[in-house]
Amino acid sequence: MLIPRLNTYEEIYDSFKWKVPERFSMAKQLVDRHAEDPSKIALIYENLEGEVRNYTFRQIQQSGNQFANAMLGLGLEKGDRVMIVLGQAPETAISHVGCWKAGIISSPCSVLFGADAIEYRMNDSGAKVLITDQVNYPKVEEAWANAPDLETVLVTDGAIGKGQDFWDVVNKGSDQFETVDTHAEDPAFICYTSGTTGMPKGALHAHRCIIGHMPGLEFCGDFLPQENDLMWSPADWAWMAGLMDILSPAWFHGLPVLAFRAPGFDPEQAYHMIAKHKVRNSLLTPTMLKMMRQVPNAMERYDVNLRSVFSGGESLGAEMYEWASETLNVGVNEAFGQTECNVVLGNCSLVMPIKAGSLGRSIPGHQVAIINDQTGEELPPGTEGHIAVKAPNPVMLLEYWRKPEATKEKFINDWLLTGDAGTMDEDGYFWFQGRADDVITSSGYRIGPGEIENALIRHEAVTMAAAIGVPDPVRTESIKAFILLAEGHQASPELEAEITEMVRTRLAKHEYPREIEFVDSLPMTTTGKIQRRELRLAEAAKREAKEGK
Repeated sequence: MLIPRLNTYEEIYDSFKWKVPERFSMAKQLVDRHAEDPSKIALIYENLEGEVRNYTFRQIQQSGNQFANAMLGLGLEKGDRVMIVLGQAPETAISHVGCWKAGIISSPCSVLFGADAIEYRMNDSGAKVLITDQVNYPKVEEAWANAPDLETVLVTDGAIGKGQDFWDVVNKGSDQFETVDTHAEDPAFICYTSGTTGMPKGALHAHRCIIGHMPGLEFCGDFLPQENDLMWSPADWAWMAGLMDILSPAWFHGLPVLAFRAPGFDPEQAYHMIAKHKVRNSLLTPTMLKMMRQVPNAMERYDVNLRSVFSGGESLGAEMYEWASETLNVGVNEAFGQTECNVVLGNCSLVMPIKAGSLGRSIPGHQVAIINDQTGEELPPGTEGHIAVKAPNPVMLLEYWRKPEATKEKFINDWLLTGDAGTMDEDGYFWFQGRADDVITSSGYRIGPGEIENALIRHEAVTMAAAIGVPDPVRTESIKAFILLAEGHQASPELEAEITEMVRTRLAKHEYPREIEFVDSLPMTTTGKIQRRELRLAEAAKREAKEGK
């Protein structure tokens, strides 16, 4: 454990010091050092047919060695890129580890992306090799036609089209390989931003990135690791949430990880997997928790025994925190970070009071503040501004891949701008107000959508909600809410009035939605974040069409 286990937040924060060695390899840290014990379980993999297979750290190491040798055999060199278009599977982890062993840069890519999104990432990263499976190969093949740098595609479940069989190629490599002696600052992987504004950018991260992650994961995991800890999250390993908040930190401490990823999130199935595999630690986004809340009598039907849960991506809110505490019997530790600079704020229910709905306080080792994004000036408690993180910091990106101007714009003075609006209270707790471009300006007030959405879901008829600002000639913007109803409830003017009045009474008069639209779905990123920008664009298009009539 990197953070000391002390009794108060202040003691832990004040006593923590970074210790980043000059030479450091993620492959050595996460796999090689645990492989000395041939029986130590690294991965419990369950496929969609329910078949379960365990992989030891020794097996992951040997397959990673074969992968590294295979990449060198294909002509790749240190610094070349390999794209991985896979879900939670042994080959995903093996490919990352094999890349890091050889000094090659891995680049995860979500299986939920279509051909255009894959093509963009192929070309932006300049990947020479791509790893995928047969289900996703058609999209890859379509993108490959417009990706001149891509030379080889390996398919994990057998050759198809121009794609070669992954294991045929990998098994030709020796299972002996001397892991490259990398500098802590050498690049390890490129993880693309979700692209909620503009085109996605590749956040290039160094091998020392895992050291930067560990204080946050240990803290928000209620002093991870503990005896019998086993980690799993439905979050895909193509994103920081899965790769760097679950898989890598678990392996940092030699803990087993459950690998299972259904095509879509099924809350009933999540309960089943947690109970079946005795999962003790999980990352569950607010969206996932909201869906799990809808499962009737889940805790009576499933033997769930979670020790720690942390959440992020959107504000959890008091309602969901209280539900999780009472139903899942665990305090959800909300955390905050982003692709470029992950898990820098958080909670630890064992050493600090939880203020439901807050992002928590600065994680030990990280200096976070609310600043004026134009001047870099720190703002006093209670003042809304931009959440920013002090540099240098081992969890921060090296740069945006091939985008020096975007990298430069990400910083002001020594502060990394997260692009999220928030406030900090007198006790040092941070409160999320929304993406900077999500903030609603109405009647002279700046309103974050998170508080409105949290109020909306308190109503028994509401499963999920999103709030945006729409043009208003008097107020600049008024609030419109998009609501996904719970099963058994029907949209009606009466229900709309009831929900509106509830929010009006729970919040302030200027914070209730003046318009409500009941919808069948909400636009989401692949990490479960509501894309309010898509709602704003669709709403603008509807209004333009109406005015044009």
